[in-house]
Amino acid sequence: MRLFGAMTLDIYFVRAQFPAFKCASLQGQAFFENAGGSYTCRQVIDRLTRFYKERKVQPYASYEASALAGAEMDEARTRLSAMLGVGTDELSFGPSTTQNTYVLAQAFAQMMQPGEAIIVTDQDHEANSGPWRRLADRGFEIREWRMDPETGHLNPQDLENLLDEKVRLVCFPHCSNVVGEVNPVIEITALAHAAGAFVCVDGVSYAPHGFVDVGSLGPDIYLFSAYKTYGPHQGVMVVRRALAQLLPNQGHYFNADTLYKRFTPAGPDHAQIAACAGIADYYDLLYDHHFTGEISAAKKCAAVHNLMRDHEISLLKPLLQALSGRNNVRVLGPMASSDRAPTVALALDRPGPIVAKELTQHGIMCEGGDFYAVRALSAMGVSEERGVLRLSFTHYTTIAEVEKLISALDHVL
Repeated sequence: MRLFGAMTLDIYFVRAQFPAFKCASLQGQAFFENAGGSYTCRQVIDRLTRFYKERKVQPYASYEASALAGAEMDEARTRLSAMLGVGTDELSFGPSTTQNTYVLAQAFAQMMQPGEAIIVTDQDHEANSGPWRRLADRGFEIREWRMDPETGHLNPQDLENLLDEKVRLVCFPHCSNVVGEVNPVIEITALAHAAGAFVCVDGVSYAPHGFVDVGSLGPDIYLFSAYKTYGPHQGVMVVRRALAQLLPNQGHYFNADTLYKRFTPAGPDHAQIAACAGIADYYDLLYDHHFTGEISAAKKCAAVHNLMRDHEISLLKPLLQALSGRNNVRVLGPMASSDRAPTVALALDRPGPIVAKELTQHGIMCEGGDFYAVRALSAMGVSEERGVLRLSFTHYTTIAEVEKLISALDHVL
């Protein structure tokens, strides 16, 4: 077997898996709004197309088209859960991560007693903060774990000061969609568990840069969005078995004994769930192209994760270096490329959306605004009217595109 750390990502092979790079209307443009949603890989598109052509019937009946439809849905759940190092019944799908979090909040509200507490952060996207904060209206205490207003850093010591026997849940992001710093999930989870609290991690902004072994990380809940991991618009939700059995059922009463249906009150999108197996196809293809040896799905995932991260870090370094020399730019989050995801939010002396529009004239696709991280930007003293310019990429980005971005920034800034 080739050593994981000794391999360099084959960027030409990677880009060949994404039809967008061959699309005439996108030629000459570099895509730097991946934090809002990634391009979709060919494997997902092929599965989605096949489902709509050949399987678009009610699944799980005895006739062939229906049986195949159900089998493809089951395949997606089985393969993704194996990649994430959790049980098949611990993974479920929903219309979005925001909706999945809202459903979980309702379940916790039924389980908790008035006066018990939930800890949230001001570093979060609103999807992993708002639904929990609303439970204050139902008699639960909401405690805020606040980040450093200068750096955006979440200090675990500050969390320790908030933990006591009343805390039932700690919610935080794997990394923020504007600060970008990768939070130490294992350490934070251990602190929360030691205090008797459950842990909910929003992985939406981290998962595009490589799936993690949720089983090894330890949180009770891990959430991300498939449309940001090269797939269809579905929310993927891991709820570990012990917690899932403890929380009240939110689905149909007759589905209460099926763990992955307990937190899906709405009918699932059959075609998009089936298409999520294409994400697993893509990861397997990347592994087979770069490595040899038969190992577990989770270990394959770890190898591909490291390939992606190493490539992204190598591209992030020159971008951060170029930005560090500008006194009219404030980069939110750490300046060390190894400490963050390649999601870089810039506070400027002009509104972010205006600068983003100017960048389109240089072939750069990006956006400006608050990105549903209003609390985070406010905590860091960023004007709501100006927002930030956000530049985000993933493993299919090339060094030539980063150089093009740096040149474009030289013109507009």
